[in-house]
Amino acid sequence: MSEQTYDEGRRRNLEALLLALANRIRELHGTGELLKHASELTRLIGDVRSELFHYEVRATYDTPEIAESRRIVSDAKKEDEAEWQPNEWKPDEEDDPEW
Repeated sequence: MSEQTYDEGRRRNLEALLLALANRIRELHGTGELLKHASELTRLIGDVRSELFHYEVRATYDTPEIAESRRIVSDAKKEDEAEWQPNEWKPDEEDDPEW
């Protein structure tokens, strides 16, 4: 299940990665060497991007129990929706047509 959910430890790790990237950018900018370290920043950004992707996917993952609950609610909603059946009556016609 750990592969399918995003636990507290992994969330803290992602926050640490984001803060480390921000700090490194500030540090390099402060020394005027930001663009000289483009390859390092590209690697760091790639690591953060990958972990952000996992967070986005895993944080919204439905466990089997939640998925089953969603299915039950969805099925119940479908049963409650009345299907409109058109008829052949037109407003201009009389209520008792003559045959």
